[in-house]
Amino acid sequence: MSALPSSIPPSPRRPIRELPDELISQIAAGEVVERPASVVRELLDNALDAGASQVTVRLASGGVRLISVEDNGLGIPREELTVALRRHATSKIASLDDLETVGTMGFRGEALAAINAIAELSILSRFTGADSAFALDGRTGELRPVARAVGTTVEVRELFFATPARRKFLKTDATELAHCIEAVRRHALARPEVGFSVWHDGKLVEQWRAADAREQRLADALSDDFVANSVAVERLGGVVRVVGRAGIPDAARSRGDQQFFYVNGRFVRDKVLSHAVRSAYEDVLHGQRQPIYALYLEIDPSRVDVNVHPTKIEVRFRDGREVHQAVRHAIEDALAAPRASDAVAPTGAPQPFFKETALPESASWSQPAMNFVARERGAGDFEAMWPRRTDELGHAPDATPSHWPPTSAAGAAPMAFRAPVGLPASPEGDADAAATNEEAWPLGRALAQLQGIYILAENTQGLVVVDMHAAHERIVYERLKTQLDGAAITSQPLLIPATFAATPQEVATAEACAEVLPTLGLEITAFSARTLAVRAVPGTLADGDPVELARSVLAELGQHDASTVVQRAQNELLSTMACHGAVRANRKLTIDEMNALLRQMEATERSDQCNHGRPTWRQLSIRELDTLFMRGR
Repeated sequence: MSALPSSIPPSPRRPIRELPDELISQIAAGEVVERPASVVRELLDNALDAGASQVTVRLASGGVRLISVEDNGLGIPREELTVALRRHATSKIASLDDLETVGTMGFRGEALAAINAIAELSILSRFTGADSAFALDGRTGELRPVARAVGTTVEVRELFFATPARRKFLKTDATELAHCIEAVRRHALARPEVGFSVWHDGKLVEQWRAADAREQRLADALSDDFVANSVAVERLGGVVRVVGRAGIPDAARSRGDQQFFYVNGRFVRDKVLSHAVRSAYEDVLHGQRQPIYALYLEIDPSRVDVNVHPTKIEVRFRDGREVHQAVRHAIEDALAAPRASDAVAPTGAPQPFFKETALPESASWSQPAMNFVARERGAGDFEAMWPRRTDELGHAPDATPSHWPPTSAAGAAPMAFRAPVGLPASPEGDADAAATNEEAWPLGRALAQLQGIYILAENTQGLVVVDMHAAHERIVYERLKTQLDGAAITSQPLLIPATFAATPQEVATAEACAEVLPTLGLEITAFSARTLAVRAVPGTLADGDPVELARSVLAELGQHDASTVVQRAQNELLSTMACHGAVRANRKLTIDEMNALLRQMEATERSDQCNHGRPTWRQLSIRELDTLFMRGR
């Protein structure tokens, strides 16, 4: 049979030969310089490495016609100016040891040579202690004396003039200008002690003065709202230190345009770090909302490889799991504290005594089928938390699922809130004691129940509206998580191992993570070259699909070097239990019971959101109420 005719004629053979230096530089420039913002980033790196305390960026036509970066750093000696434009020429590293412990922003020695290959570049610099400055023309190599203070100015004109095809891919001037400003902003957030200003077509478009504190720079560069709607993060875990600010769940956005992560002062986008942040926000964010944050990770330079990508925006950690855990726990700890205490400043009022107040008998829980909790911690701790409740006929209500937590054989009293004695549960109560205690309670004193759904409370700021089901759901959920947190994940061997056809990546991950999988309660071994066998699963997830669980864990371990699949699955079950066990809508609560719920919210971690990320309470200040009713106008 004759071969089908090819639609593409074969190209003539060309001999193997070395490429000219100019073409090599232009190819390298394609990796380093994507748009004007790439040039701004590289020049800012050099300015900061030179010890500049003030950097001025001047742009024309979005950076296409002109990019000028001026600094007051150390400058460049005259004899080194011509060397600076050669490929792989740098003062940052001199050996492999230096490369493995890079402590500077730049180190490749490619940026200036790459930029010079596709644009008109000139350098004006005066070295510290020199009598005069010198200007170098990148095209001709001409070096001449000029007048300038100590520091360096790099001018780049007509970007991509030598590669016009690349220039066609640029966007409008406004778009390119926005990218350039963002590049400066990223550097400004990492270096609050340095002042930055951006000029475009002769007009000042952005300026950030040197600040004494990182929070001040965050407020200047991002907004005061960013600082107001975020919490401080600070954690030292082993050799990893994480500081910065993480946005509260209410401040989450539809886009991830306010997410800044720095490793040793370098802005990066890393899958391990992004996954760690997302894991920390997992049960406090609603839907696909994106959190806001500015986080700074400090780590021994020898434990992170920055020589991964020409743009230097990617890194690789020696121990990704260690970094993942440090970041995740740092954010979780910062978000754990209830924000209700911010609504009222503490006054030092005495803490009230408590008494037990039972919930009304209007709803019940049915017999348990989810015994995984009991297997982990024993039924005793949960019997008190999840008493069995039935209606008058001894049947469970239809709204409650049949799979429910364990109960005691003898039965138990209804689930109890802890209600403060000082609150007047009836007209005969002590009003003076209530007024005194009210000042110490951020969520205030319960007034009434609205439509059987919301609790209305009064605090010193005004009116507090609480979604009682969502709030109680979070309280119960956190109790259940606390019960499980203290115990290691136990494995349950499968009577018949579950085998599945695995990809080469899954097999490699299973072999590489052989020591990690048991800590997740999993035992996965190779059954053949292309088959894996699941021999044990976490006891809490024994009723699930072992193959699907194994695939999910291996996929996350392979991509992020850490896995939260098991914990996520456990939390989903606990969340379901808490949702069905929380106080239902249309259940009438007494004032004592409502106050008890408010007090528990103030003491429960992450009580500002329910398990699904929705808010549990809202504050209406007196000023907002006055505005609604046009008082004072």
